[in-house]
Amino acid sequence: MIITPLFVVFLVLVFALVWLFASTIDKRKWVSLLISLAFTPVVYFYIFYPILNIFSSYHHQKHFNVEDWKDKPALRYEMSKEILDKNLFLSKSKKEVETVLGKSEWYGWDDNIKANSSEKWNYNLGFKPGAFNNKQECIELIFNNNTVESVKQYQLEKTFE
Repeated sequence: MIITPLFVVFLVLVFALVWLFASTIDKRKWVSLLISLAFTPVVYFYIFYPILNIFSSYHHQKHFNVEDWKDKPALRYEMSKEILDKNLFLSKSKKEVETVLGKSEWYGWDDNIKANSSEKWNYNLGFKPGAFNNKQECIELIFNNNTVESVKQYQLEKTFE
């Protein structure tokens, strides 16, 4: 387990809350301290931490890696920030993009031709972790004259049966 300043702050906060609760049960300080020391890890790891993870949208970020992109398609969302921030594929040719990302998983809709266009390549990034998340992350590369003109990330709402 990695002890970070935020972990310590949260642990102290949980300890203070358990101490206040224990003080209402018994006025003896040593009993309140004993209860607080015994139950703080339980309250933190089995109540506070799971609730924090359910309602926060934090997820790990990874550097873009071709092997991980191909081997773990459900975790591609971890690499999306770097793809967008560093414009990794801007001005790349279709051949270069296909070498790195693989074939397009589907083509995007083009209103000008009223059909799916081979100039809009889409890739599934997976689902970001979260209890109430039903949105699939996707990335679209738009080509112009056989080179990537823009890259955008969007979400598709999925319904589960």
